[in-house]
Amino acid sequence: MRADRLLSLLLLLQNRGRMTAPELAAELEVSVRTVYRDIEALGASGVPVRADRGPAGGYCLMDGYRTRLTGLTDAEAGSLFLSGMPGPAHDLGLGAVLASAQLKVQAALPAELADRAGLVRDRFHLDAPAWFRDAEPVPYLAAVARAVWEQRVLRVHYRRWGGEVHRELRPLGIVLKGGIWYVVALADETVRTYRIARVLAVEATGEGFERPAGFALAAYWEGSSQRLAAALHQDTALLRISPRAQRLLPMYFGAAGTRALQEAGAPDPEGWVAVELPVEGPAVAVGDLLRLGVEAEVLGPPALREAVTRAVAELAQRYAAVP
Repeated sequence: MRADRLLSLLLLLQNRGRMTAPELAAELEVSVRTVYRDIEALGASGVPVRADRGPAGGYCLMDGYRTRLTGLTDAEAGSLFLSGMPGPAHDLGLGAVLASAQLKVQAALPAELADRAGLVRDRFHLDAPAWFRDAEPVPYLAAVARAVWEQRVLRVHYRRWGGEVHRELRPLGIVLKGGIWYVVALADETVRTYRIARVLAVEATGEGFERPAGFALAAYWEGSSQRLAAALHQDTALLRISPRAQRLLPMYFGAAGTRALQEAGAPDPEGWVAVELPVEGPAVAVGDLLRLGVEAEVLGPPALREAVTRAVAELAQRYAAVP
């Protein structure tokens, strides 16, 4: 472990130039005291590290010194697919490994390509979590990820809508969707999806398993997402919406709202348009549509319009009463 850290320290100085001890400690996820000891070890091994004192001081390599000891370990090579996602990599327990891999790749590139890679890193950033929602605590994510990687059976205590259950899972893959982590796993010979934040306990059995022949994680997830959307959108609401609601529809209803606007009819003299919007069952649809407030009118189907009418009447009666 220390040898890997010393190489990472060397590559940090080579790729970034002068860095202070606190900056190095933050990058390597160690204490400042450990950095001091590692700097001494590099110097003792013949690496020309120069220490400059003062406000603009720090550590740097002597001019002209470069190392080509940049071979990737198995873990580092496997982490490179997360290069654009430092947050998820950290959640998976691969933050330090990914940082080390990126340093080695950058050190191995010719100068012009290394500069180009630096420009891309400075200009593009992927932020996976959704807006205005705190990340879910996922204390067992690293354990689940390890079982996926090693193809080991897990026993989990899981909280679902109907209560808590115990399951024996053969985890096939992990998916990050909208800031939420899921594990796709075989349970009772059926491939299912589990939300990792609802895992209450994990027990590693040490037992291995064989992946189903031909299983493709991306294809499974796409098909599962389509089936979920079809199951959720049980009906279609006919709405008349204002110009303001036309701006809100994609924000509140995502892709379904965007498609509804694209297929909307011509606006009337006041700018209102008629749209057909896929909705869930009546109980959920009423709450969702009331978010649009006075900016929308439900024209059909009749049962949905009646349900919204009852909800609005109940609200009016409640707010008419003196507290």
